[in-house]
Amino acid sequence: MNGILSLTGRLMALVVAQFLVVAVGLAACSSPPTRQEIGIASGAVVGGVVGSVMTGGSTLGMAAGAAGGALVGRELTKNGAKK
Repeated sequence: MNGILSLTGRLMALVVAQFLVVAVGLAACSSPPTRQEIGIASGAVVGGVVGSVMTGGSTLGMAAGAAGGALVGRELTKNGAKK
């Protein structure tokens, strides 16, 4: 049972850290983010969380998931994509 709680705590810390990084990054923009930028950032956050969970908290898994999620977010929000 202790292992589950520590995984939950690590996951929550990871989600909060990723949220803060994205929030600071978006706050630094001089203009509002485009639809595609929001899609890329959202995909990276979701992908990072999924990658981390699937690999048991691995940093490499989180990074790979974030990269994959960013690519998916970019493709889903391309200018030609339906709104």
